[in-house]
Amino acid sequence: MAKKFTISLDRIIQELGWEVMHLPQQASEILIASKEVNRPGLVLNGYSLYFDAERIQLLGKMEYAFLEKMIPEEREERVKLLCSLHPPAIVVTRGQPIFPELQQQCELNGVALLSAKDATSDCMAAIIGYLNVQLAPRITRHGVLVEVYGEGILITGDSGIGKSECAIELVKRGHRLIADDAVEIRRTSSKALVGTAPDNIRYYVELRGVGIVNVRRLFGMGAVKMTEKIDLVVQLEPWNPETVYDRMGLENEYMNILGIDVPKMTIPVKPGRNLAIILEVAAMNNRQKKLGYNAAQELMHSLGMTTEETNTDNAQAF
Repeated sequence: MAKKFTISLDRIIQELGWEVMHLPQQASEILIASKEVNRPGLVLNGYSLYFDAERIQLLGKMEYAFLEKMIPEEREERVKLLCSLHPPAIVVTRGQPIFPELQQQCELNGVALLSAKDATSDCMAAIIGYLNVQLAPRITRHGVLVEVYGEGILITGDSGIGKSECAIELVKRGHRLIADDAVEIRRTSSKALVGTAPDNIRYYVELRGVGIVNVRRLFGMGAVKMTEKIDLVVQLEPWNPETVYDRMGLENEYMNILGIDVPKMTIPVKPGRNLAIILEVAAMNNRQKKLGYNAAQELMHSLGMTTEETNTDNAQAF
């Protein structure tokens, strides 16, 4: 079973700038577990079947107009039903005044009541976007994550293969470091993976023979980045003359991370190979492939060869 993540309400309040109208306990003790939010129009109309009590509830202009037409007694019954379902928080958008009945029922039922100045749709987009990142499924992988020409490259390989040294060389060439040694990867959507560094080791790199260095201090703020999407996985391995390495780039290899297939390439390491330059070319080539251009396929087409013929010739050559 997948692990379920939570985030405290106080972090959401600080991030989105909501005003606190009532808290039944410390906001740090109220945990949000659902990435979804809800506009409880049906509940205010008396229908509560399938109500998800883990979602933050938004009361926008439409819900307020609906409640405003009611007499106070009827309005109290409607908001009482909503609050009795114990959602983690109710947010009144557009800075609308709080109904006394809503304030009272939130206090009686222990529901957090908040106010947002943004329009309802903007507020909903902001909270969903924030929760999608904070509550996303995640794993931690051993490796280095760098941004090269706008492409997020996850460098993997055995300890001592040269991942950190390659990252430092890329930083010196104007690219940016996101994480070294441990990369926390989150699945923020059905097609996107975002990597970051654990808080306690962010910006630090270990170089054997030198020790621990702080990349932000040595190279400046422009040399680091908090997060980056993962566009390509590069596996570094010692050069093995018995291994047949891909020389054309026609075959697509992938690594499955959290259910998403990420393009992968294996680069053999031996003295004399400049890994930083190779990764720069790999980043640019990966971007071209995403845009629909494949240099290897174009070359085969210009030579009048098919992919099958090329694969056969490569197999016979080895």
